[in-house]
Amino acid sequence: MAGSRPTTSTSQTSSANLFTSRLLLLLTLLPLTLAAFAFLLQWRGGLTDPITRWSPDHHEFPGMESTSGSIKDAVRNSGSGCTDLLGQSHSLSFPYFRDWKFGFGSDLKPKICITTSTSAGLEQTLPWIFYHKVMGVSTFFLFVEGKAASPTVSKVLETIPGVKVIYRTRELEEQQAKSRIWNETWLSSFFYKPCNYELFVKQSLNMEMAIVMAREAGMDWIIHLDTDELIHPAGAREYSLRQLLLDVPGNVDMVIFPNYESSVERDDIKEPFSEVSMFKKNYDHLPKDVYFGNYKEATRGNPNYFLTYGNGKSAARIQDHLRPNGAHRWHNYMKTPNEVKLEEAAVLHYTYPKFSDLTSRRDRCGCKPTKEDVKRCFMLEFDRAAFIIASTATEEEMLHWYRERIVWTDKALNLKLLRKGILTRIYAPMVIVQRLRETGVFTSVIASAQKVLSSVTNSSTAGVTSSSKIGHDGESKATARRVLQIPDNTSFSSAIPPLSPPGLEGI
Repeated sequence: MAGSRPTTSTSQTSSANLFTSRLLLLLTLLPLTLAAFAFLLQWRGGLTDPITRWSPDHHEFPGMESTSGSIKDAVRNSGSGCTDLLGQSHSLSFPYFRDWKFGFGSDLKPKICITTSTSAGLEQTLPWIFYHKVMGVSTFFLFVEGKAASPTVSKVLETIPGVKVIYRTRELEEQQAKSRIWNETWLSSFFYKPCNYELFVKQSLNMEMAIVMAREAGMDWIIHLDTDELIHPAGAREYSLRQLLLDVPGNVDMVIFPNYESSVERDDIKEPFSEVSMFKKNYDHLPKDVYFGNYKEATRGNPNYFLTYGNGKSAARIQDHLRPNGAHRWHNYMKTPNEVKLEEAAVLHYTYPKFSDLTSRRDRCGCKPTKEDVKRCFMLEFDRAAFIIASTATEEEMLHWYRERIVWTDKALNLKLLRKGILTRIYAPMVIVQRLRETGVFTSVIASAQKVLSSVTNSSTAGVTSSSKIGHDGESKATARRVLQIPDNTSFSSAIPPLSPPGLEGI
């Protein structure tokens, strides 16, 4: 009897060990099974991404029904040639915004609007609009002319919630001819000059009107951007312009975004927003010794560190007496704005990213391709050189010049400047635009506008002017002076033009 007790004890120990092993196995398999089940549901669309619940009411972009099948049907039935330009893939692969629903008219703060003056087509404008919608922008004031004002483009833009299209009609020009801007000195040095100077004046006049529309729409912030620029809200707690501006102290009137310039690595870029990831940092975001110590290598024989401007863009808080101060800044008639310059966030400027940009800029200006005459048309030295090359060289010579001056083909130099921090890789905009294209957002917007486009006639563009000079009639200016009763001696500091970054003489 005594000899059987050890056997019983050993049996009990084995049973206990077996039970413990099974319990551990169960505890291990249970969370794995639940995780696999959750993944399966998410993959099949059975779980709602919590970010889509950021507002009690959701609105889909035109043509974006709740199932991907309807998107494919809409695109399949579309005969628009623009569809091919904007992508044919329709898989829902961007996880942060399920079906790309946003809360228009929600109570989220702050309310942000962007204004622009553009002649670009849908292949550039749609990615630009919807990228900024992802960033939290709710309203867009698009002053359109040229291609952007054509029915096949403008009628698509008009179907997008939150987008206001303003045409350059004779009525608009007459209204702007009475603007206070024409009776003051701060913009006068840009009056009555062609090309870039004329565009600069138009942008300022359009910005002035956009301020009024922004106030009526209940906006909190306004930003002026070109359609070749994207906001990069680095430094915010989330990749969101709304979050970035929400964190700005209440006593700040204006926020300055230093600009980064695209550094293309190929000469066959078709869709810059989804193909370009390398950018040259702004002087304001670099140590001085790094900037000046590598200036010559970073410039690569061009007139300046940046090909074009280097003084960034700005966002202004909507308030009384706000006015534009040229295309790059805002000001106030009654005070000097309290401004801050952001240390991480930037405007990504896609500068001459396509070879065709050389000829498109040439075709918009009628200046003579001489060193003296181009000074009348362009403010920056590189734009002048590019215009002369595009006007005088053969296609082969232009391509050689483009590769030498714009395309970054020297991988060793690229790596060196990346290590120094002068060049940087920024992938977020590329990923967002690619996913927007893959989910069918652009193609579905075009498809939903087909019925509208089919009924458009030439009469819809009646009264639209091409590129006539605004306010060159002296009588209109005198009339405006009488109506507004502005004293002749009204004077402000000159508007801030596009400025080049500091050169070596700045050491």
